[in-house]
Amino acid sequence: MAGLAASAEARPEASCLEGLLRRHAEVAPEAGAILAPGRPALDYATLYRYVSQAVETLNDLGIGRGDRVALVLPNGPEMAVAFLAVSACAASAPLNPGYRESELDFYLSDLEPRALVLRAGDDSPARDVARARRIPVVELAPPALAAGAAAGLSDLDGRRGRLRGRRGFAGPGDVALVLHTSGTTSRPKIVPLTHANLCASAANVARTLSLDARDRCLNVMPLFHIHGLVAAVLASLGAGGSVVCTPGFDPEAFFEWIAGQRPSWFTAVPTMHQAILARAAAHRDEIGGAPLRFIRSSSASLPPSMMAELERVFRVPVIESYGMTEAAHQMASNPLPPRPRKPGSVGLAAGPELAIMDEAGELLPTGSIGEVVIRGANVTAGYERNPEANAGAFCRGWFRTGDQGRIDSEGYLFLTGRLKEMINRGGEKIAPREVDEAFLAHPAIAQAVAFAVPHPTLGEDLAVAVVLAPGAETDGRELRAHAFERLAGFKVPSRVVIVGAIPKGPTGKLQRIGLHEKLEAALQTRYEAPGNELEALLAGFYAEVLGQTRVGALDDFFALGGDSLLATRIVSRIRRECHVELPIETVFRRSTPRELAREVAEAILAGDPDSLEGVLAEIESLTDAEAQRLLKDA
Repeated sequence: MAGLAASAEARPEASCLEGLLRRHAEVAPEAGAILAPGRPALDYATLYRYVSQAVETLNDLGIGRGDRVALVLPNGPEMAVAFLAVSACAASAPLNPGYRESELDFYLSDLEPRALVLRAGDDSPARDVARARRIPVVELAPPALAAGAAAGLSDLDGRRGRLRGRRGFAGPGDVALVLHTSGTTSRPKIVPLTHANLCASAANVARTLSLDARDRCLNVMPLFHIHGLVAAVLASLGAGGSVVCTPGFDPEAFFEWIAGQRPSWFTAVPTMHQAILARAAAHRDEIGGAPLRFIRSSSASLPPSMMAELERVFRVPVIESYGMTEAAHQMASNPLPPRPRKPGSVGLAAGPELAIMDEAGELLPTGSIGEVVIRGANVTAGYERNPEANAGAFCRGWFRTGDQGRIDSEGYLFLTGRLKEMINRGGEKIAPREVDEAFLAHPAIAQAVAFAVPHPTLGEDLAVAVVLAPGAETDGRELRAHAFERLAGFKVPSRVVIVGAIPKGPTGKLQRIGLHEKLEAALQTRYEAPGNELEALLAGFYAEVLGQTRVGALDDFFALGGDSLLATRIVSRIRRECHVELPIETVFRRSTPRELAREVAEAILAGDPDSLEGVLAEIESLTDAEAQRLLKDA
């Protein structure tokens, strides 16, 4: 394989996805390209044949170069291959399959796709939205992937549209991927990325990590994000290696995957790394047998202590990188050894040029703090249909990232803050205005402003301040339930603060920046002791999982430092000790011991009306030693 890699690298870098795939189909046709746990491998020859057939199928359906196709598919090999196939002749627009119907309606309306791709048989709410908007649905049949036959695509609606775009494979200047990125004061912006942008970024990642045909990436990132699509999928395929497409991040299955799939690297966000570390002690054998060469982290700041612990446990270097959608992902990265890696730094320029700029558009000298700006072949040419945003984002040929930082004398970039208001909740980027609008849809709310609050594991958490309409009555629990009906779970604030007035700026605008400091007292929760044995048990679970000395009945799990991954441990303990099964979303919706205790009690009664008293008695009868053992038993 090393010889094959050298042969491939001797050729010029591909500038379009078709060329990238064709190169390896010619050089190493039988080499594995797309893998998945429990699934047959898809080699480069079969993958290229599949993509070629899919292009013909889409052309016959009236879809060609210049058109765009929305993808609402679960993580896995189907999503990876569908992205490659659609992008080869049109523009892919992947959407989070966890979006609510109202969110899908917004994005599909904004994108104006020629078609929507769904997995055959899926009952996604996107299907209803597409029907209402008269968007043709194309179904993807997963079994066809193994053989690469018939492209696996079928026109469900039986319509054959007139081909508006050009037939055949797209070229370097054609748009291959369309993603939304969230602005600070406006609706989410559309970021078009060309084949040249994506191929340049994939080559940058591969070069930074010295990837070749021997490398195998374990992808646990969602494939509707730029991180997973470029760093995991395209960088691997561009280097002639392989990528294992999992169903998504699962901290319990992760160790089975590294043992069974034997990857040489994986890329993830810090919250995922934290969940892996929390379970690592029980999986020493799998870790010891994994042929990992390095671990990569991106999409959010990696605490230096977490980097050190990852390196201690896995005994490989951890490479922290810095990217964003507008740059087709990677902008900077710490290098592989023996070059130094600096904890707290996102590394050296790794593809595009990096500089620091002041407000007037002047580049600043080494060591100065200012806005991080970039330029290069991987950077988008501009937002779609948004001249105002483009005017603010581009200055003298440089793209303004909205991040603040400094570059040291050795060229390492250190981020010091963010100029934009967009909230980064553990790697998930959230437009606060979108959250504002979801809360304002409630009839009891007159004003709503979402804002970031510091969080020990996520980096930033989300809160919202609301002013009630005259005479209206409601509470945080009802308002969060309302938000869950309109937003994906990661966009729902952990805390709702009801205030008499929201601070305003000199021009009368509601102020988002600085709200955490101004409302710090209102964000504090008064301590109230648990009112019964069940509340006390759950408060104990919270305290142990979160490393707290005391948790009250009204303390919020997420405000105390919890996240979705730690919430799985709470659900697991409830299952084991209370003998009820609760969905993980329950912890999001009922995030205090008191609220969660009501749900647990109701679930017990629903299963066996006579069992609640027995469970409570069993809890009450525990000795102090038994209670401590129970809390420490993971």
